Amino acid sequence: MPSIRQQRVADRIRSELSELLLRDAKDPRLALVTVTDVTIDREFELARIYVNALGAEERRVEVMEALEHAKGYLRSQLGARIALRRTPDLRFHWDPSLEHGERISELLDALALEEEE
Repeated sequence: MPSIRQQRVADRIRSELSELLLRDAKDPRLALVTVTDVTIDREFELARIYVNALGAEERRVEVMEALEHAKGYLRSQLGARIALRRTPDLRFHWDPSLEHGERISELLDALALEEEE
């Protein structure tokens, strides 16, 4: 279970990264990318960033490549915006939870239609 400080730093990183991707990202592959979650280790050296994008699975590869390419810039911007002794290394991961939620919703809708018949 993360400490309160870990959670606060993770929330701040999520907020700042979301704003950076929305306002400052010049790469068109990063359009409509959403930061869904951030976890940070106890030493504040590694931040796992979970992302998803509109267009979902079709854009997964290009979004992850763009994030890896922009990692240095994003990390330096985070360092300037968040007061930490050392800015954590950023590791990006695709978050499939939106697709899973959509699939569950489709299945529930199909069940509801079957019950009506």
